[in-house]
Amino acid sequence: MNSQGNEYCWDRERVQALRRWLHDSQTELADRLGTRQQTVSAWETGSSQPRRMSQRLLGMVAKESGYSSAVGVPVQTASANRILNVKC
Repeated sequence: MNSQGNEYCWDRERVQALRRWLHDSQTELADRLGTRQQTVSAWETGSSQPRRMSQRLLGMVAKESGYSSAVGVPVQTASANRILNVKC
């Protein structure tokens, strides 16, 4: 888990992979998370990243659905975040 307690850093590829795993539209995923479709779209295009609470909610939805990251491996440590230059 990373320093925020998430199993994954939710970048655009992982958000889209989770949504596809769920067979959800952007609107349906947004409804699950209590956000807007435009926000999910921004995450998937990379114009913004999920903030801390959204990261946690994405993690909860992923866990409940049995999702396993289809894009790479989970980020395990803060040092891995620094090496990969990942912000979570």
